Amino acid sequence: MKRLIVTGDDFGLAEPVNEAIEEAHLNGILTTASLMVGAPASQDAVARAKRFPSLRVGLHLVLVEGKPVLPPDSVPGLVDRNGEFSVRPAQAGIRFFFLPGVRGQLEAEIRAQFQAFRTTGLALDHVNGHNHMHLHPTVLSLVLKVGREFGLAAVRVPYEPPLRSWRMSERSLGSRLAAGLFLTPWTGLLRTRLRRQKLRCNDFVFGMFDTGAMTTEQTLRILGRLPDGITEIYFHPATRRCPEIDRAMPDYRHEQELAALTSPLVKEAVKAANIERISFSDL
Repeated sequence: MKRLIVTGDDFGLAEPVNEAIEEAHLNGILTTASLMVGAPASQDAVARAKRFPSLRVGLHLVLVEGKPVLPPDSVPGLVDRNGEFSVRPAQAGIRFFFLPGVRGQLEAEIRAQFQAFRTTGLALDHVNGHNHMHLHPTVLSLVLKVGREFGLAAVRVPYEPPLRSWRMSERSLGSRLAAGLFLTPWTGLLRTRLRRQKLRCNDFVFGMFDTGAMTTEQTLRILGRLPDGITEIYFHPATRRCPEIDRAMPDYRHEQELAALTSPLVKEAVKAANIERISFSDL
């Protein structure tokens, strides 16, 4: 049985992203979106989601490459002089792990983002981390601790099997194997901890090694080799370029990703393979 969650990340980053996620849900294969509650266009994203309740929405927890929900002066250990999170995830992760004061601020910011999501009135479909920061053991512990207070039920496991991924794209075998070797212990730990907490998760993910390049061709390749079980494919669609996109993801092919999500060829491939499209809430 092939069950497929199709997610649009960075919901709320900018209106072109929100427009694309709405279009991909109404006229394409997208089933869920991951909301950045502190991003500039988050209110617009929430308004769109409320107009279309069939679009399930989760929390895209931002702890790097963005701005906090809390006032920057209340989380000085998390932000730079401009009041923004670090753009270096590895460096931020070291601080999260070794500095107790920073961990206290981190917990406060995570709780604030969960609370901001609750304030929207939307049902919490899932949680994942921007740049997969929820794989970090300190972040994960806090997500599980705080999430219990806010009805956390499902979390993305960013496990993309490197050999199958390479067969789908036929490029960058070495980097996929290296990334898989590095990430496998962390995704295994994540899965184990989720199982202990009786939280739901996906079996596989695609879109990680080809992030920003999920074209129609690549999406068709993935669908043609989709494994049995629960798979999540995530995209970064947008209707057009804008400063927020150019700053964060200058090399991503956002408009091509939207075209893939709404492609008649892709929709037909899902139907022909008898793939059931679901959200995390359906697990």
